[in-house]
Amino acid sequence: MIDETRDFWNRVAADWDIQVGDKGDRNRILNSDPVLWKFAGDVSGLSVLDAGCGTGYLTRLLADHGAKVIGIDFSPEMIEIARAKSSCIDYRLDSCAELRTVADEAIDLLISNYVLMDVPDLQLTMTAFNRVLKQGGGAVVVFSHPCFPADYSRSEGGVVEYEWPFPYFNPQKCVAPPWGHFTSEFIWFHRPLSDYWKSFKDAGFDIVDFEEPRLTEDRYHLAPDPKTLARAMSLPFSVAFKLQKKRHAKQP
Repeated sequence: MIDETRDFWNRVAADWDIQVGDKGDRNRILNSDPVLWKFAGDVSGLSVLDAGCGTGYLTRLLADHGAKVIGIDFSPEMIEIARAKSSCIDYRLDSCAELRTVADEAIDLLISNYVLMDVPDLQLTMTAFNRVLKQGGGAVVVFSHPCFPADYSRSEGGVVEYEWPFPYFNPQKCVAPPWGHFTSEFIWFHRPLSDYWKSFKDAGFDIVDFEEPRLTEDRYHLAPDPKTLARAMSLPFSVAFKLQKKRHAKQP
């Protein structure tokens, strides 16, 4: 399954770079990035891993904020684009479920931005995230809201409806139709929100904070049109967790 997923992201890499650009797409700018930066805090001087960096928009912003940043992605096409945009950043071809290029307890802060719903094996991924973090290190994970997937939503006259083609509690691979300027179907993996929560705990993380990012009034002006503003104000697009690696108890 990982090969199929990698092939998909290789196929859409150039289109994805158009989608996120250098500052993120509308959803990131309007909703989730303010929460991401709040949870991350001051990254200056920290060793930061952008796990699932794609074409590197966030990796570059982290570097601009003074982080000693590493960007990893399992798609060669994504990494090629990221390196072309900033050759001075340490980009590595690697899988979030392995992180074989990152040493144990080498990272102060790990950020995974809209990645977890795209990984075939959540538990392996969270275990790898925990392994590379220093004792007490933090992780910020943002991913599409599993309770309210945009693919299954429709809004009309102020009413928002969701139509599920399968039971919510059934984890499974999903294929979504192309949207926007994309021409390929999207592969993603549905899991109930509680499965994510349990996976974080089982991997050795404490949950420090949780948020459902929403558009705040000070950012209304960033919406390009009334329709986008209305959707951003009414639809829960994502969830954000601030995690901390549990410290090992000192041996007597």
